[in-house]
Amino acid sequence: MPKLKTHKGAQCRFHITGGGKLMRAKGGKSHLRRKKPQRVRRQYDEMLPVSQADKRRLRRLLPYGV
Repeated sequence: MPKLKTHKGAQCRFHITGGGKLMRAKGGKSHLRRKKPQRVRRQYDEMLPVSQADKRRLRRLLPYGV
């Protein structure tokens, strides 16, 4: 059985916690942020859990829990 390849784009965008949870960052945080309220800008810094619907697909892209 050959080794499975990790999807490098998914590896950069998602992180797996010690407990096995998949975490993601919010999109749209690179520019046009100055005009948003401070509360919204702070929310961009948080990592959020991935939805149930995407977990199975992401487990295939990240076979070794990178």
